[in-house]
Amino acid sequence: MKFFIVDDAPTIRGMLSNIIEEEGLGSVVGEAADGSEVDAHTLDVQEVDILMIDLLMPIRDGIETVREIAPSFRGKIIMISQVETKDMISEAYSLGVEHYITKPINRLEVVSVIKKVSDYLRVEKSLHNIQKSLSFLTTHNTKNRLFENTLPSKQPLFPSFAKSILLELGIVGKNGEKDLLDLLEILHQWDMEGNRELPPLKDLYEQAAKKRLGSSVSPEEIRKEAKAVEQRIRRILQQVLEHLASLGLTDYANPTFEYYSSKLFDYTQVRMKMLELEGKKHTATSRIDIKKFLYALQMETKGRLSQR
Repeated sequence: MKFFIVDDAPTIRGMLSNIIEEEGLGSVVGEAADGSEVDAHTLDVQEVDILMIDLLMPIRDGIETVREIAPSFRGKIIMISQVETKDMISEAYSLGVEHYITKPINRLEVVSVIKKVSDYLRVEKSLHNIQKSLSFLTTHNTKNRLFENTLPSKQPLFPSFAKSILLELGIVGKNGEKDLLDLLEILHQWDMEGNRELPPLKDLYEQAAKKRLGSSVSPEEIRKEAKAVEQRIRRILQQVLEHLASLGLTDYANPTFEYYSSKLFDYTQVRMKMLELEGKKHTATSRIDIKKFLYALQMETKGRLSQR
């Protein structure tokens, strides 16, 4: 990944550069002390993937700079600031800023945010390459060959679209991610075969277990692995709930929070988790409606796939 850092404080630029290089996150290809020194052409020439920009600068601030470059810049933007004014944060989100790093700089936070953004970019690039390949095939094959029977143009894309959603939910790389992707692929195949209602969760877990272990193992091993799948799914859904609640606490207008919190969970569960994170209330772990979660996630992936 190629980074460009914009901050009026040389110490901040130095700290971020050191973290990026020492953690092997990529290379810093450019720096600037003010937003007025940055334009979309410069970023494009240097093939910048991620722009890290301070919110408050003396001549042209981060919001004005992002507004200027947003129509042309194809990379991702991380805003750096100690200011947490709701109006400014909302405007930044509306302009395409997806992540914040707060000052004073915390190394763990920087690494975590950059890894999430980098993973998201890699998925986007992968999807773009797939789409280019499909476009090439379209020009050399008839529509019948492309879309008959197994729908080869759509089927391989489903896992990539599903993973991009898991990135938004903050759980890529977490224990249970592979199980969740397996369940979504099983549900996608179930849907492709014309079924409209979800199968029992027990059957889903067993199918996921067979997918992982193979069909040659004993029924007892399948049952044991199915139980393990269920436990991992329950844990990772709790992590999604906590991630969304954290976003809502930072900014109630956060688009990811607004879009997914009611779609994937009951409002009461999200609100209780927010209160728990604030330390205002201690609650026992609530039982999540796994079927609702899986169905909503599968339909979201299906919807994005149909719009490509």
